[in-house]
Amino acid sequence: MEQRRVFAQVLTVETVIASVVFLLVLTALLYSLIRRRAGAGVGPSPRSERPRLEVSYLAALVVIAAGLVVYTASANDWMHPGGDAQAAGRGGGKAAPVEVDVTAFQWCWKFTHPAPGAHQAARSGHGPDARPAADAHHAAEAHHAADGGHGSGGAHGQRSERARAATTTANCRDGRLPTLVVPTGRTVRINLTSQDVIHSLWVPALRYKMDAFPDHTNSFTFTVDKEGRWIGRCAEFCGDRHHAMEFWLKAVSPEEYDDWVSQHQQDGPTGGAAA
Repeated sequence: MEQRRVFAQVLTVETVIASVVFLLVLTALLYSLIRRRAGAGVGPSPRSERPRLEVSYLAALVVIAAGLVVYTASANDWMHPGGDAQAAGRGGGKAAPVEVDVTAFQWCWKFTHPAPGAHQAARSGHGPDARPAADAHHAAEAHHAADGGHGSGGAHGQRSERARAATTTANCRDGRLPTLVVPTGRTVRINLTSQDVIHSLWVPALRYKMDAFPDHTNSFTFTVDKEGRWIGRCAEFCGDRHHAMEFWLKAVSPEEYDDWVSQHQQDGPTGGAAA
């Protein structure tokens, strides 16, 4: 996976630099202890300071720190590009990303795959109130999910919206976890929010992690290049059942994904599968 490869590369570079600095400091310390040990006959230096040497230390630290910040920020920008044009893919592809609205709640998850074009319509021609209205709708949907994904369904407008969106949720009890289904080889944009307290979406095997805040939406993009299924967890302590707040990330072929979305748009909200 590209995300995992970049993460490993950044971690390796930073580990090597940190190890070199540690060894240099350790070597200087041991040299000083041995050279000026008791009985060595070496007296203390008459100089109280060495400005040039101290400035050299400071300059070296500034260069190393600045290099690490720039390198890490560049890697992060590569993996999480901003803007619709960049999010469509680094290879020049113009296809719009697959969007998934993720709502975290105590103590499980809800994944909503909007109808094609739903997000684009919400972002254009509806003024600055378009996104808050969408967020309010998702918060109401998450409350429904917290009750196990069942109920009367609310007003006619909400039922209409559910009919156009493929939704999976669960209560993360007795091994029943919701599944986030994504297509392989296509850019996926996650729009992440929380219904109640701060949570954090984390897929350890793929090195994906993003915090979820109430009344705020964090977005990031990623691409999965092979089919498979990986466990995801909440990485922010959020209450009594934080330990059980897990989900599955499942990557399928684009054709299978389109079939899955079409089927679940017809079926309405579905519960999670047993692990």
